Amino acid sequence: MVLLKEDRCQSKVPDSPEPPQPKSCCLVCTWFSFTWKCSIQDEATNLNAQDKKRGEKHTAVDDCCKNGQKHANDNNDCASLPLISSSMTCRIAQEQCCVSVLEDNMCSTGINVAKDQGVCDSLLAGTCETKTTKMCCDCCLLGKEAQGLNIPCDHNLSVGYQCSLVSRACCMDGASDNQTAALGQSELPNQDSSSDVAVGVDPCKGKCDHVCVGSDSCACMKGYRLKPDGRSCEDINECLLGSSNCRGGERCINTEGSFRCMREVSCGTGYELTENNDCKDIDECEAGIHNCGEQFTCQNTQGSFRCAPKNTCGSGFIQDALGSCIDINECVSQSSPCHRGQICVNTVGSFICQRNSVNCGRGYHLNEEGTRCVDIDECKGAEQVCSGHACINQLGSYRCECETGYNFNSITRLCEDINECRHYPGRLCGHKCDNTPGSYKCSCTTGFQLARDGRNCDDVNECESNPCSQECANVYGSYQCYCRRGYQLNDIDAMTCEDIDECALPTGGHICSYRCHNTPGSFHCSCPANGYTLAVNGRSCQDVDECVTGRHTCTENESCFNIQGGYRCLSFDCPNNYRRVGQTRCERLLCNDTVVCPILPLRITYYYLTFPTNIPVFTNIFRMGPSHTMPGDDIQVALTAGNEGGFFKAERTPTGGVMSVGRLIDKPQDFKLDLEMKLRRYSTVSIYLAKILVFVTQEEPKVPYNPLQE
Repeated sequence: MVLLKEDRCQSKVPDSPEPPQPKSCCLVCTWFSFTWKCSIQDEATNLNAQDKKRGEKHTAVDDCCKNGQKHANDNNDCASLPLISSSMTCRIAQEQCCVSVLEDNMCSTGINVAKDQGVCDSLLAGTCETKTTKMCCDCCLLGKEAQGLNIPCDHNLSVGYQCSLVSRACCMDGASDNQTAALGQSELPNQDSSSDVAVGVDPCKGKCDHVCVGSDSCACMKGYRLKPDGRSCEDINECLLGSSNCRGGERCINTEGSFRCMREVSCGTGYELTENNDCKDIDECEAGIHNCGEQFTCQNTQGSFRCAPKNTCGSGFIQDALGSCIDINECVSQSSPCHRGQICVNTVGSFICQRNSVNCGRGYHLNEEGTRCVDIDECKGAEQVCSGHACINQLGSYRCECETGYNFNSITRLCEDINECRHYPGRLCGHKCDNTPGSYKCSCTTGFQLARDGRNCDDVNECESNPCSQECANVYGSYQCYCRRGYQLNDIDAMTCEDIDECALPTGGHICSYRCHNTPGSFHCSCPANGYTLAVNGRSCQDVDECVTGRHTCTENESCFNIQGGYRCLSFDCPNNYRRVGQTRCERLLCNDTVVCPILPLRITYYYLTFPTNIPVFTNIFRMGPSHTMPGDDIQVALTAGNEGGFFKAERTPTGGVMSVGRLIDKPQDFKLDLEMKLRRYSTVSIYLAKILVFVTQEEPKVPYNPLQE
């Protein structure tokens, strides 16, 4: 960011990559996406000045910018940018430098597509990022086309500053030898190259940005090129031109006057990245990050290391995992270490062979002389080896002749019972097979009884013993109890039927609209004694219209008005100077005086309303207005009496007025309201009065179910 000053504080944005020179007013410029973006600020509102007033510790703007560039190169993202300073100037520098690097990378991608494919159809401009890539690809194609048509690369087209830079770069990249030679004349290979002009000498007297060649020609250092003005130098973006020497797997990052290559893929375990962007083996032994024990020495290998034992064991010993020497059991590890007739005995570090003495095997014993082995007749011993079964002696052994249902085990030398149920599963018994010594027996599961053949099972009809309290159904191997309508089976014994209390069920509160009465196996509903009757469905309560059925007590001079659960007897008389018109209206007579009569209402109308309690607030319940409206009418409505509790409110509408509920009415009560409407038409004011009787009744009655009251 560069703080500039301008004399008359006009918004003057520079049209070249060089930032404008400071004057008097504060002009803040930022190099962003190949162009300078400037805005005017007063010196008193300068960001750095604000930060200094707060006494915050500042971080250099260059460091903030470098941090933003590094974050963009490492993460390809500027949304989660970590702040390194509380300064607003530093935050702006971080963000703008980060975004600039990302846009340069996206633009490089578009230029590479244009150079490799020659078309940009594969790039979709759906997001902000892809639009930048697509723009650079199209502008590069524009420059390549200009080069192919031999049009000068610095031609001026109204395509925007960033697009013109990309187009010129691609045009110059593919230019002819003459154009390349012309470009080379404006760029010096490096500062150390031979030249007639010494470093630091400026014969052009400040005309050139970098160096002067001859008396009136300017040139730029390596990594820069001359601008069209012939004196200023701008950085060459080697990454955009594709002139970098980055290898495969590396990403080009442009820097001021040069570029650098960043490896995109990590080196992997056991390697580290060097300053030359190469992978170097990590010497774990030298770095001390190995896990070799005290008895081992660390030996480095490519990408890893190995542990070699320090001590060497002598003959007859081997080294374990901890580096200790342990004895080798040659009698186990070697095959026949001793001659025939000898036995092997292990010793520490070696072994010895001993002559084997006469040893008779199982079923033999030494003769009296102790020179040879003779057979033992197990069948004649004191112990009955076959446990009641026939015994037959054999050389060195014996065998038993087992009875039916037993089998001889050659290992244990015993007659063992044969488990017929296991040997013949599902073939001996219909249900369950129980093994017995030398035989077996069959049995049945619950609900069945053994058949006469002793093997199969027959179903038992449990319902014959009446186990259920109501209905019983025999099923194969069991039975099922079920109940009549209005009853349910007991969860514990599954046989007893209990009455269902429909009124106490979770949905019982919705069965009857007023009150529910449980009965054995059923239920019935009832309604309040006065004002309601049970509907045809036997559950709902409907209001009785006493005025229609003639169940009211109103006199001939009164009118009957039905309300929810009752009625009202209504009558009214017109005030003085009014005459009655119809059943609910009074009209004013001709005025004899000029003071009181003209301000009285022209018409007084009586209205009767009824609704239940707890209706929503702001519900419109009455409308009032002239029969027809005229242009210029001025209508005013107001509640003049009966609204002491503020339960209602009147509001003006384009065609008159409306009365609505202003507060929640949670209990039954009656209201007598006066709603006045003033109509000013052609400078004449007319007053109309509506006397409204509101009867608020209890909302649909409901009695909670209490089984104790039944």
